[in-house]
Amino acid sequence: MATLLVRNAHTLVTMDPARREIADGGLFARDGFIEQVGPTTGLPAEADQIVDATGMLLLPGLINTHHHLYQTLTRAVPGAQDVGLFPWLKRLYPIWARMTPDDVGVATRVGLLELAHSGCTTVFDHQYLWPNGSSVGDQVAAAHELGMRFHASRGSMSLGESRGGLPPDSVVEDEDAILEDCLRAIAAYHDPSPGSMTRVVVAPCSPFSVTPDLMREAAALARDQKVRLHTHLAETMDEEHFCLETFGARPVRYAEDLGWAGPDVWFAHGVFVDQAEIGRMAAAGTGVAHCPSSNMRLASGIAPIAGYLAAGVPVGLGVDGSASNDGSHMLGEARQAMLLARLAAAPSLAGGPQMAARTALELATLGGAKVLGRADIGSLEPGKCADFFCLDLSRLEFAGALHDPVAAALLCAPAPAWHTFVQGRAVIWEGHCTCPVRERELIEKHNKAARRLVRGD
Repeated sequence: MATLLVRNAHTLVTMDPARREIADGGLFARDGFIEQVGPTTGLPAEADQIVDATGMLLLPGLINTHHHLYQTLTRAVPGAQDVGLFPWLKRLYPIWARMTPDDVGVATRVGLLELAHSGCTTVFDHQYLWPNGSSVGDQVAAAHELGMRFHASRGSMSLGESRGGLPPDSVVEDEDAILEDCLRAIAAYHDPSPGSMTRVVVAPCSPFSVTPDLMREAAALARDQKVRLHTHLAETMDEEHFCLETFGARPVRYAEDLGWAGPDVWFAHGVFVDQAEIGRMAAAGTGVAHCPSSNMRLASGIAPIAGYLAAGVPVGLGVDGSASNDGSHMLGEARQAMLLARLAAAPSLAGGPQMAARTALELATLGGAKVLGRADIGSLEPGKCADFFCLDLSRLEFAGALHDPVAAALLCAPAPAWHTFVQGRAVIWEGHCTCPVRERELIEKHNKAARRLVRGD
């Protein structure tokens, strides 16, 4: 079995139960799993691959718990730049309806590469429309090619405009066909074993784009198949008004009544929740993917992260769609979460506690692992996956900040990863992609597809 030795890191951040940060640290892994973590002097001297991390900060791989990779094709689209969620969706639905399987594949590759460059090693993606024959397999193939750990959703929309939903009828699906394809995707791609590179999540899109029947049936199917459940919830006031008018309940209660509560469920956003709802989510173990950049970009609001954490709600981070964030920088998202939490606390504080950089880093690692239901990632410890990234502390962004390089990783401007490893294999090496994809050619192909889709050619 292949062995990997990483040594001489300026600082290695374990995120283990003791939250050790090891000077001159390193790790030794075999067949993609960590066997030792500690000072370099205590590690084996030889391995099949040796990485000299001198002058680098070594961190657990970041975990993205909510994204829409296909949206890399519609960044900064005119007409969707300065509006809220509902008009933003109305502008983009017709464009997304033109996507082909090849478009989905190229967008997935672009988004995953961007995330890998930012230190992300595990990605959950929420694709909820599958036009023109596209499928979960188009995404899985892209993730396998790049070597990224991937949680794919079989997302869906079934409630079109003609039945009172938000999306046009052209992008919704028959509910029986949705459930059947969920079973097919799980059978084809879901691997529950430790260290698995691919898992499948059942993920109806949102209260305003699927029916209560689909939500209920999806929950039953997921539990029968022992996979996780995900949906958008409580993102905007528009959504809250829709749920009250259509279902007679606020979003969290609506979801709970349909069986969407428990440690196998997590919601994207969770902005508009009250203290009682936070308490019920904590008691059930229901998690949240916090998406600060998207919530600011669409002027949705600020999620009550301090309240979630105080109550014990599992919280991970998500960069969210590349058309509501216009970027996929996971380290930058952790920084944004930290800053937004401080802003949210500002009116009631007079020099009081603020979210620390290490807390934001914990959300992006251990928090994400808990939300995705994985005990094998999120920290650098024996028995866990060798998922990590290295930041070069000699970069301009860190000049003068080495008093505390761990805090500097988030307080300073987000820097790209020098190395990113997934399951002990380099995805990014010395700042460059190691997979067969040529980045420049991929970008050119992607941009050509994006122009065609937006123009409607």
